[in-house]
Amino acid sequence: MNSYNGIMVYVEFGENGLLPITRQLLGCGRKIADELGEPLSAVIVGSKGIEEGSDAAQLGADTVYIVEHELLRQYRTETYVAALEQLVRQQRPTALLMGQTYVGRDLAPSLAFRLETIAVLDCIALEIDHASRVLLLTKPVCGGNAVATFTSMYYPQIITIRDKAMLPMEPSFGKNAHVVHFAVSLEPRSFKTRLIKKVKEEGEGLRLEEAAVIISGGRGIGGAEGFRQLHETAAILHAAVGGSRPACDNRGVAPNRQIGITGKIVSPDLYIAVGISGSIQQMSGCGQAKRIVAINKDPDAPIFKYADFGVVGDWKKVFPSFSAKLKELVS
Repeated sequence: MNSYNGIMVYVEFGENGLLPITRQLLGCGRKIADELGEPLSAVIVGSKGIEEGSDAAQLGADTVYIVEHELLRQYRTETYVAALEQLVRQQRPTALLMGQTYVGRDLAPSLAFRLETIAVLDCIALEIDHASRVLLLTKPVCGGNAVATFTSMYYPQIITIRDKAMLPMEPSFGKNAHVVHFAVSLEPRSFKTRLIKKVKEEGEGLRLEEAAVIISGGRGIGGAEGFRQLHETAAILHAAVGGSRPACDNRGVAPNRQIGITGKIVSPDLYIAVGISGSIQQMSGCGQAKRIVAINKDPDAPIFKYADFGVVGDWKKVFPSFSAKLKELVS
C-alpha cells in the first residue's frame, strides 16, 4: 500500500513577493489534493519568514513548512537539495510540485536522484486516474510537436510545471494554516561549492517569462536597427521583445532574450512572430502561447502551421502598417 500522502508545493519568490508560478502551483496542488482527499502543504526554504508563509496559507496550503538555516540564506543547489531531501523523507508527500524556473529545473533532477525517484519536467497538465489514483503527467515532447502523458509508481514524484499552464489560486483571506519550522541538519564541510557573488541579469523592458504579449524577431529582422521597430511597437502593447537564436547571434537582441529550445520557454497570451521561420527548435519555446500571429515573406514557412493568424509579406512593409494601426486603436 502507498504510504505517501499529500501534495507539497515549493514556494519561490521574486522582488515583489511570491512568484506568479507559485500561485499557479498552489491552485493546481489544491485541486489535486482535494481529488485525492489528501492535504496540501507549501515549503519555504531560506529566510523569507512568517509573512510569506501567511501568503501561502491564503492561497490554499493547509500546512506551511519554513526551513531556515545559516547555509540556506543564499541559493545553492547542494544546500537546498540537502534541506529538501530531509523534509521530503520525513513528510513523504505523494508529489512535490515546482515551477519550471531556473531553480525548479536545477533542484528537481538532483532531488529526484537523491530520493531514488522520478522527475518529470515542464508539465503542462496534471490529472488523476481515479481508478488507480495514479498521477497523469502531460508534457510537450519532440521539440513541442507533440505531447505525451507519463505515469509512474515511484514516489514521491518530483514535478515541474510550466508557467501559465495552470490557473492561479485566488486568495482566501483569513485562512489559517499550520506553520511548522522544520529544523535541518547541514554540515558546512560536506558541501563542495560556495557562493562568491550574485550578478543580477540585466535586461531592457519586461521579463519574457512575465509578459502577456511578446513580439519576437527572427533572422529576417537583421540587426539592432530592425529590432528598434519591434521595441517601439512593444511599448504600445506593453509587450516584451524576444528573438530567435539567429537574431541573438546577429546581436539584434540580447542573448537573455532568446526564445527556443536553447533559450527561454514562454507562454504569453499573444506571441507576434516577425521574420521567424518557425523551426522546431524555436517553436518549442513559444508553442504554448494562447495566440500566435506570424509575419513572414515565405508562404511555406513552418511558422504558419502554428499561427492563428498569418500575414505573407515583407515585414518591412507589413509591420509599419501593423504598428500604425495599433497606435490608432490605442490612442
